[in-house]
Amino acid sequence: MQASESTNAVLPSLRMPRHRMVGTAMGMALVNGAGLHAAWAQAAYGTAPLELPPVSVEGAQSGQNGYQTDMPALGKLTQPLVSTPESVIEVPRKLLDDEGVTTMRDALRNVPGVSLAAGEGAQQGDNLSIRGFNAQNDFYLDGVRDFGSYYRDPFNLQGIEVLEGPASVLFGRGSSGGAVNQVSKQPQIAPVTQGSLSFGTDGTKRFTADVNRAIDGVPGAAIRLNVMGDLNGTAGRDDAENRRFGFAPEIAFGLGTPTRVTLDYYHLQSDDTPDYGIPWLNGSPAPVSHNNFYGYPNNDYFRTNVDIGTAKIEHDFNDNITVSDQLRYGSYQRALRVTEPLILGQGPGQDVVTPGTPLSSIVVSRHTIALQSTETILDNQTNANVNVDTGPFHHAMVFGVELAHQTSDPTRPTYPYTLTSLTAPTDIAFNLTPISETFSRVHVDNIGAYAVDTIALNPYWDVMGGIRFDQFDSQFDETGSTVAHLKRDDGLPSYNAALVFKPVKTASIYARYGTSFDPSAESLSLSAATAAVAPEKTTTYEVGGKWDVLNKRLSLTGSVYQIQQANVRETDPNNPTQDILAGNYRIRGVQFGATGHLTDRWELFGGYSYNDAIVVASPNPAELGHAPPNAPKHTVTMFTSYRLPWHNVELGAGVNYVSARTASSIPVTGTTVIERAPGYVTLSLMAKVKLTETVSLQANIANATDTYYYDELHPGHIILGPSRSALFTINVKL
Repeated sequence: MQASESTNAVLPSLRMPRHRMVGTAMGMALVNGAGLHAAWAQAAYGTAPLELPPVSVEGAQSGQNGYQTDMPALGKLTQPLVSTPESVIEVPRKLLDDEGVTTMRDALRNVPGVSLAAGEGAQQGDNLSIRGFNAQNDFYLDGVRDFGSYYRDPFNLQGIEVLEGPASVLFGRGSSGGAVNQVSKQPQIAPVTQGSLSFGTDGTKRFTADVNRAIDGVPGAAIRLNVMGDLNGTAGRDDAENRRFGFAPEIAFGLGTPTRVTLDYYHLQSDDTPDYGIPWLNGSPAPVSHNNFYGYPNNDYFRTNVDIGTAKIEHDFNDNITVSDQLRYGSYQRALRVTEPLILGQGPGQDVVTPGTPLSSIVVSRHTIALQSTETILDNQTNANVNVDTGPFHHAMVFGVELAHQTSDPTRPTYPYTLTSLTAPTDIAFNLTPISETFSRVHVDNIGAYAVDTIALNPYWDVMGGIRFDQFDSQFDETGSTVAHLKRDDGLPSYNAALVFKPVKTASIYARYGTSFDPSAESLSLSAATAAVAPEKTTTYEVGGKWDVLNKRLSLTGSVYQIQQANVRETDPNNPTQDILAGNYRIRGVQFGATGHLTDRWELFGGYSYNDAIVVASPNPAELGHAPPNAPKHTVTMFTSYRLPWHNVELGAGVNYVSARTASSIPVTGTTVIERAPGYVTLSLMAKVKLTETVSLQANIANATDTYYYDELHPGHIILGPSRSALFTINVKL
C-alpha cells in the first residue's frame, strides 16, 4: 500500500485502497471510507503522516482473526465495526467449523436476540425472530435479498452477518427487528484446497470440498468451487430425515486491479422427510414421548431446488471512488406435503380439552399442508462508495439504486383430516384426494434509491445520516376454489441517523435512530383482508458502546434500545374479513457481547440479550399486556475454545439459553391461556486434534445433557429440539 502524497494524507491503516488487498477471502474490493486527516491523527494520537513504499498484501479482507472480525462485510457499512453505530454480529467461518454447524438454524443460535420459529403454513424453511420481530423474509446473500422458503446450508459461506434493529435504509422493505446477510466465499489469488468428511450418531453422513486456484496465464483471475452432500436424521426423532446436495462455482477476473468482475452460481437441492413436531394442549406443549411422529412418514415430503446466478463488476476510479453493479437472478422451486398435528382438528390456537381428560383418550387430527410453487427474483443494484473532503470534514458516502422484480405462483390443494392417538400415533399410508385447490400468481416490483453519509467532524466525532425511498408495487391473482384480483402500490421513505463519539481509537459511544416498513405483500402474498392496508412502520432508538481491549484482540459491545411498531396489522373487530392498522408492539432491551481472544490460546464468542416485548395496543383486548410471538425475554449464547499446549489439541464448549416464549399473543379460544413453551439450556462440547499439518480429527457433541426442549414454535405445532448426538469429522487442508 502507498500513503497518499497530498497534504491531506490519511492514515494508511484507515484508508488503504482495498483493491490492493489481493487474495482476499471476499475477492472483491470496496473503498474503506474510514479515514481521518493526518493532521488530526497527529494532534490526537501523536501519529505523523506515513510514507510507505508500495507493497502487496494478502489476507482476509474482512479483517477476520479467529472468532473476531473488525470490518463489516456489507459494503454499505463503511466504518470498522468498533465505529459502526449499530448492533452488528459477525459469525465467522472458524466458529461455524469449531461448532460443527451444518445448518443456518444452528449458525444463528450464536446470535443473542435471535429466536428460532417453526415454518408457517405457506412459508417453510428457515424462520426466526430478531429482537422479537419475525425475520423470515429478511435473509440476504451478499447484500441481495435471498427470498426463498428453504433450509439454508452454510457450506459456501465465509461468515454470517446479523444486523439488529430496523434497517430499511440498507435493505429496503422489512427488517423490523433486523436482517441476516450471508457472506459467500469468493475466488482469491491464494490457493485453497480443503475438505471434510463427517459421520454422526443421528445418521449424519456429510462431505464438503473447497478448492480455489489462480488461473495460469491470466493475471488477477481465479476460480473457486465449493461442493456439499449431506444426509442426516434428527436425534430422538426417528422418522425425520434430511437430504441435501449443493455446489457453488465462482470465477473472478482483475483481482488486485482497479476493475474486477466476479461471476458465481449457487445450487442447493433438498429432499426431506419433514417434521412438524407435536401439538399444543390447553396452551402448553403436549406431554408426549420425544419420538412421537404424527405425520405420514413414507409420504410427507419437502423438496426444494434453489438456483442463484450473480454477476458483479467493480471499478475503482481512484482511491476514493468505487462504483459497482451487481445483477442477480434467483429461482426457488419447492414442492411439499407436510402434516401438522392439531388437537381435535380445531385449528391453531384452539387446542382446548376438558382438564383432567386422560391423555390416551385425546385425538389428534393430521392437518395436511400441501403446496407447489416457484419464486423468482431479478435484482440489480448499482452502488457507489465515495470518500471526499469538504473543508475540514471527511465524508464516507454510499449512493445506490436497486431495481427488483419478484414473482410467486403457488398451487395449494386442500386435503381432509385423518385422526390418530395423541399418545400412540399410528403410521398409515397417505391415500387422500384434494377437497379443493387454489392457484395464485403474485408480481412485485420495487424501485429503491438510497444515500448514506458518514461525516468525520474531527478525530472524536462522527455524524451519520441515511435516507432511502422505495416504490413497492404488488399484484395478486387467485383462481380455483376462490377468485381474487388485488393490487396495492406503496411508496415510502426510510431513515437512519447516528452520532458517534470516539474517545480513543479503539472505542466508541453512539446514539442511533432508524426506521423500517413492512408492506402487506412483503412475503409475496396478498389477500382481501390486507390489500387495503398500508405498510406497518417500525422505529428504533439505540444507545450503545463498543470497545476493543487486550491490544484489540477482544471486542466488547453493549447497547440499550427501544423498537416500536405503532401500526401493526390486526383483524378488524367489526369486520373479521378485513385487517386494520391498530396494533402497537413495543420492545425495550439491553444487549452485551464479547468476541475474540482472552489469551493467545483462549477464544470466546458470546452475548446476552434482554428483550421486554409487549402488546401495548390492540383492537382485541385479550392481547394487551402479552408478549408478541416468539419473543423470549432472555437469550444467552456462548462458545469458547482453548488450545492446549501439547499434542495440538483444542477443546471447546458452548451454552445456549432461551427463556420462555409464546407462540401467539392471542389467548387460546375460549380461555385466557396463552400458548407458552418453557425456556431451555443446552450444552455443546468440542474436541479437536491436529494429526499432521494437513489432517485433523474433530468431535462435536450437541445437547450433551440430553435436554428435552421445545425448539421452534408455531401457533399450530411445536418442533422439538434434537436429543444428544455426536458428530465425528475428518478435516483435510492442503
